[in-house]
Amino acid sequence: MATKKTTKTTKTTTKSGGMWGLNKISMYTLVAVALLYVISMILHLVGVTAVAVLALQGIATAIMICIVSVLAWRYVRPKPAVWKVLYILSLLIVIVGVVIPLVVK
Repeated sequence: MATKKTTKTTKTTTKSGGMWGLNKISMYTLVAVALLYVISMILHLVGVTAVAVLALQGIATAIMICIVSVLAWRYVRPKPAVWKVLYILSLLIVIVGVVIPLVVK
C-alpha cells in the first residue's frame, strides 16, 4: 500500500521589530528635514543672510535625496541593467538640479 504524505505549510508574517525599521527611519528623517526647513524659514523672516538659509535648505534636500536614493537602489538592484542605468541617470539629474541653482545666482 502506498502512503500519502501530506505537508502542512504555515504562512507567517513578520513585522520589522528591529530598532531601526524603514518606517521609523522615514518618519525621523521627515521630522528632521521639516525642522531644518522651519529653522531656515525663521532665519529668512528674521533677516539672516540668504547663504545660511540656502545652506540649511541644501542640507535638508541632501538628506532626503540620500534616503530616497538608498530605497530606490534596493528596488533597482535585482532588476535588469536598463533599470540601473535609469537609476544612475535620474540620480545624476537630481544632483545637478540641486547643485546648479546653488552655484548660479
